[in-house]
Amino acid sequence: MLAAVVLAWLAGPAAWRVWRRARIRRQPFPSAWREVLRRRMPAYARLPPHLQMQLKKHVQVLLAEKPFIGCAGLVVTDEMRVLVAAQAALLLLNRGAGYFPNLRQVLLYPGAFVVQRAEPGEGGLTHETRRALAGESWQQGQVLLSWDDVLAGAAHPDDGHNVVIHEFAHQLDQERGHANGAPWLGRREGYARWAAVLQREFDALRGRLAQGLVGVIDPYAATNPAEFFAVVSEHFFEQPRALAAEHPALYAEFARLYRTDPLAW
Repeated sequence: MLAAVVLAWLAGPAAWRVWRRARIRRQPFPSAWREVLRRRMPAYARLPPHLQMQLKKHVQVLLAEKPFIGCAGLVVTDEMRVLVAAQAALLLLNRGAGYFPNLRQVLLYPGAFVVQRAEPGEGGLTHETRRALAGESWQQGQVLLSWDDVLAGAAHPDDGHNVVIHEFAHQLDQERGHANGAPWLGRREGYARWAAVLQREFDALRGRLAQGLVGVIDPYAATNPAEFFAVVSEHFFEQPRALAAEHPALYAEFARLYRTDPLAW
């Protein structure tokens, strides 16, 4: 064992990280954590056994690497950490997991939190705005979440609204710069098709909304391409049948990206 540790360390940071993660994944999954998944995350029970095993191993790595910080007086518990990590791990199934490499910490609030921003106004002036949010992903390496909304997202896995999936999809999108709706696909040849399909679907959504038409995709997705990607990720994991029926080409692109097919769960 000591020799393996020394060799991994000498091979460099990447090899050391691979060795350490493999060691974490070999550890038994705590029974208390399994009970959290059983009680709080109905989506876990729907996964086939091999994906349940993957998810648990991803949870172990995420909790070993990502610190959770309570805000506004919230005391973070293992239940909170496990439930956030398990929902985020859905995005890692069947993928070469990088475990959200830019993410340095998860900030948990008891409920919706207020952020203050400078917004451009008339004449080049800016004004301060305050907004209550359920979640936010920062390129600097933080994800902010409302615990109330984390609970609600886990408890209702069919409504297409999951703040953890949404914000961690932004983290995937931000791995190589600003979020723009074009996450790392793993193969260069896939980008042309991805860009064509998502641009067509994004424009079509805006066109439908301008006519007062609604469908499975939440109107918030029309905000910009980054939000389109995050919102459709929610629908992909929570409403796969409706998404595949209304937008088959879009569903196929997300199935290629996430390397899984929720229709089969």
